[in-house]
Amino acid sequence: MDRKRSVGRAVTLLAVLGLTGTLVGVPIVAAERDDEAGAQLEWGECPDDVPDTPAPLQCATVPVPLDYSDPGGERIDIMISRLASQNPDKRRGVLLLNPGGPGGTGLDQPQLLTTQGIPASVLDSYDLIGMDTRGVGHSAPVSCGFTNDQPYFGNIPPYAVDDEAVAGQAKIAKAVAEQCAASDDAGRLAHLSTANMARDLDRIRAALGEDKASFLGYSYGSGLGAAYASMFPETSDRVVLDSNIGDTHLDHEGMRRYGSGMEETFPAFAKWVAARHDSYGLGRTPKEVRQTYFTLAEQLDEKPVDGINGAIFRLATFASLYKESMYGLMAQTWQSLRDSPGAAPSGDLPGKNQSTGGELSPNDNAWSVFLAVTCNDVEWPEDVRTYQRAVAEDRERHPLYGAAAANVLPCAYWQLGPSEPPVEINDTGPANVLVVQNQRDPVTPLRGGELVNEKFGERSRLVSVDGSGHGVYVLDDNPCALNVTTNFLVDGTMPKKDVRCQATR
Repeated sequence: MDRKRSVGRAVTLLAVLGLTGTLVGVPIVAAERDDEAGAQLEWGECPDDVPDTPAPLQCATVPVPLDYSDPGGERIDIMISRLASQNPDKRRGVLLLNPGGPGGTGLDQPQLLTTQGIPASVLDSYDLIGMDTRGVGHSAPVSCGFTNDQPYFGNIPPYAVDDEAVAGQAKIAKAVAEQCAASDDAGRLAHLSTANMARDLDRIRAALGEDKASFLGYSYGSGLGAAYASMFPETSDRVVLDSNIGDTHLDHEGMRRYGSGMEETFPAFAKWVAARHDSYGLGRTPKEVRQTYFTLAEQLDEKPVDGINGAIFRLATFASLYKESMYGLMAQTWQSLRDSPGAAPSGDLPGKNQSTGGELSPNDNAWSVFLAVTCNDVEWPEDVRTYQRAVAEDRERHPLYGAAAANVLPCAYWQLGPSEPPVEINDTGPANVLVVQNQRDPVTPLRGGELVNEKFGERSRLVSVDGSGHGVYVLDDNPCALNVTTNFLVDGTMPKKDVRCQATR
């Protein structure tokens, strides 16, 4: 096996993560209906970076207020895409889409869902509407100026082996928060929030000439959809929240659930690897595979190999749990690291002078949006000791990854927000929310779906799937979840009670 090629793939794997209503106290400025707005949208070709297969999309821009407390002030353009229904007799409206993040581009999401096999009945029933939410890609993009040579690894902080490591990460987080504030020349970062993105959704609905809009969101998109259904219960139609973060926003406790998510999902990977011990030699039982993980992580903490240290190894393994299709690559990477005789100097670690200069990171926009939205939505703890205690607790409680998920984000030092309270889930309104959730998910564990379902009360039903990985509807192959969700979107059939879908294999 080509060891360097396999280890290099582990770094590539990190890209998977992008590294990888009435509300009390919240001033809501609803989008007013403009009956001619849909006709005024100028549909045309999409940007070159948006795929034109299997069917070409059309794109348009929708102007929205930068600051909804000043609706007559500066405006920004939100770019949307459309895969139109080809069956006028069956078309019922529009389905707004969000892929997650926050910070993920969504202009190509109609294409992605089509290639993944979204049912024809859904394509007949809706125009699929993708978008780059505010700050992302083609929608008034923001930048903190992240470069390839700075010690920042992305949206999940690194695994901290002790209190000193937490303190070291706190210094990096503080510098990043200051960097973002200094880079915000256009004054846009302060206006990136889930509440404002939900308001944008309702503006898009109105611009499309629709009385109501349905919504399908994954991961962070579940939080955006929960906010949309809460702020605009009368104009939101059928809302599907897939792979849930647990609320309308991500906070420190939400991040800490990543630790429990890995604990719950790792056994599926360990069982898969153990069944292939003759190929990989990483353990004959899931227990032995788990021990191999700890052994490798500790060895890499002491002696990094080809730019991979213990923190990167843990992060790459966490990312590999998103889909079973990634298990083989991760197992090969474990093999390569176990068999490697050499160690790379610490200066070769990712994020430390890897590039030839300070060129902008390809993840700059995604990381910047993630931080702005996450830090603006809710207050985060500011005391380093709070994080040190949480890391120590989760290192024991969730030893696989808890000491990373509980570590310090730049939100502890954020200088721009929040400007309003986080959106509260509104349990008063139509029963129009379907919560879809794998029982084992590394980043959005089952508890997130349960929390959202509890908060919506009688407005929602939970579809829990005996499956592993991140993303259920269309992105996985469970026929029960597919049929329940499709029936809800197409016919409006809401289950009378929560549904448990059995495993398919």
